[in-house]
Amino acid sequence: MIEIESVTKSYGLKRALEGVSLTLPKGQIVGLFGENGAGKTTLMKCILGFTRFSGKITLDGEPISHKNIDRVSFATSEHSFFPNLTATAHKEFYQMHFPRFSEKRFNALMDFFELPRHSPLRQFSTGQKNQFEVIMALCQGADYILMDEPFAGNDVFNREDFYKVLLGILEPFETVLLATHLLEEVQSFIGRAILIHQGKIVGDVSTLELDEAGKKLMDYVRETYNYRPDRVGKALSDLTSEK
Repeated sequence: MIEIESVTKSYGLKRALEGVSLTLPKGQIVGLFGENGAGKTTLMKCILGFTRFSGKITLDGEPISHKNIDRVSFATSEHSFFPNLTATAHKEFYQMHFPRFSEKRFNALMDFFELPRHSPLRQFSTGQKNQFEVIMALCQGADYILMDEPFAGNDVFNREDFYKVLLGILEPFETVLLATHLLEEVQSFIGRAILIHQGKIVGDVSTLELDEAGKKLMDYVRETYNYRPDRVGKALSDLTSEK
């Protein structure tokens, strides 16, 4: 289990995270939702130790360090691979450093996305690069797989098919934390939704709870964020009245 306790992070005068506390048990698919700048990426980088913060983050009671960081993987649209290496070379590099790397999963996902194995990553399109990031994160052998907007540049059909594949390949002990704006696309396969707003956790609910209450995820999000459906009409009215 990953435990996050009172995590706060500031960039200068800007407070990116404020007193964030939550737990991520094994075997969950968790959606992390929030507007741009809400703190989703910062939270993931804190978990991975990519940035300094105040508070405490542990993995099965131990700080996340070089001793256990192999149990956490990260797929980011910022791209963390070596652009001049081929996909096959990346696989071989990962196999050297991660004993639990799954070649079977790697081959299956490379075939699914129809990615070339012997071309340097710099020749991949943006969508292909993002797909490859996801593949490496899923094949590393980590128990906790963090994905930050991993499907940018991919068409809706590719994304929908991938969600189905993801459900089929995940082991019961693997946890996915998926930061995305695509609420309606992922609501059918996540088991839990965490909402973050201005650096604070403002909602944390299981989809089972929503089902029992007869609510859809989008309704829960609108209620939590106090969404005002009339704001578009008001804005248009204000603009047109100025003419």
